Amino acid sequence: MILRARPKPFHVLIGLAVTNHFVLTGSRVAVPLDALSLGANAATVGGIMALFALLPMFLAIAAGRLADRAGVRKPMLAGSMGMGASVLVATLLPGISALFATAMLSGVSFMLFQVAAQYATGEMGTGERRTHNFALLALGLSTSSIAGPIVAGFAIDHIGFRATFAMLALLPLVPIAVLASNAVALPGPHPARREAAGSALDLVAHREIRRAFIVNGLVSMAWELHTLFVPIYGNAIGLSASRIGLVLGAFGAATFAVRLAMPLIARHHPEHRVLTFALYVAAIVYFALPFSRDVGTLMTLSFCLGLGLGASQPMVMSMLHAYAPPGRMGEAAGLRLSLVNSIAVAVPLVFGAVGGRVGVAPVLLSVSVFLATGGFLTRGAPRQG
Repeated sequence: MILRARPKPFHVLIGLAVTNHFVLTGSRVAVPLDALSLGANAATVGGIMALFALLPMFLAIAAGRLADRAGVRKPMLAGSMGMGASVLVATLLPGISALFATAMLSGVSFMLFQVAAQYATGEMGTGERRTHNFALLALGLSTSSIAGPIVAGFAIDHIGFRATFAMLALLPLVPIAVLASNAVALPGPHPARREAAGSALDLVAHREIRRAFIVNGLVSMAWELHTLFVPIYGNAIGLSASRIGLVLGAFGAATFAVRLAMPLIARHHPEHRVLTFALYVAAIVYFALPFSRDVGTLMTLSFCLGLGLGASQPMVMSMLHAYAPPGRMGEAAGLRLSLVNSIAVAVPLVFGAVGGRVGVAPVLLSVSVFLATGGFLTRGAPRQG
C-alpha cells in the first residue's frame, strides 16, 4: 500500500477514532438513562440498545468490501457525519422515538467509520508493527471508553440530557473537517481487491479465523451485557447518573491498562490463552454482580471485567489481518463486526425482556455459567489450517 508522505497519519487516525468513539460511548450512557427518565422499562431500554447494532449487523460486510474497493476516506467521512447527526436528533426532538432513531443512526455511522479505521490500521504496518498499531488504536478507544461515560454522566447530572446531547453533537465536526480537507494520508483501494473473490463465509474456513470469531462473539456478549445492565441495575439500586458513569468508566480504565500492557502479555502468553482467560474472568464477574450493591464494589468488578475483555480485541484483529486473504481484510473486519453486532442486537432484546420478567440476578448468573462453559470449550493451543 502506497501512502503519500504526510506527517504521522496513524496518530491522526487514532485521534479521529477516539473522537467518534467518545460520542458513541457517551450516547450509550445518555440514551438508556434518558429513556429510563421518561418511564421506559427494561424491555424498552433493551430494544433501544439493540438498535445500536441492528443496521451494523446487516451492513458491516458491505462496509468492509467498500473499504477494500474504494479506500477508507469516504467511509470514515460519512460515518463521522452520521455520528454528529445521530445525537443532534436527540438534542432537537426529545422523546422515546428520537432515542430509537439516535441509537440506530449512531450505531451504523460508527460501524462505517470503524471498519474503515481498522482496515487503515492494518495497512499502516506489517508484522510486529501491525500488532503495535492495533494495540495503540485499542488504547485510544479505551481512553474514550473511560471519558465518554464519565463525562456524559456528570453532564447529565449538571446540565441535563438535551445539553449533553448537544455537546456530543459538536464533537464529530473535528473528524469531518480533517477528513474533508485531505489533511492526512490514508490508504486507498487494496491492489489485490480485483482478484479477491468469494463468499464472506469462505473466510471462516480457516480454523484460527473461525476460532477468533467464536471467542470474540462470546466476549462481545459479555461486553454488551455490561453496557446494558449497569445502567438498569444501577438505577434499580438508586445510583445517580454520575455514579453509573463511574462504574462504566472503571471498565474503560481497565481496558486501557491491559492494552497498555499488551506487548508484555503477548510476549509471555499466546493468543488462545489470553482469549480463554477473558471468558473465565467475565464469568466470575457476572457471578458476583448480583450480590453487589455499593458503587465501590461495582467499580471493582467493572474494572476486573475490563481487564479480561480489554485484552481480546487487539489480538483478534491482529490474527484476522494475518490470516485474511489479500484484498479481503476490510471484508474480514466487516464480517467480525456483523457477527458481533448480531450478538449486540440479540443480547439487549433477549436479556432485556427476560430481565424485565424474572429480574436482573437470574440473567447475570445464567450468563456467568454460559461464559465459563465457553471458556472451557475454547481452550487449547491453536492448530493450522
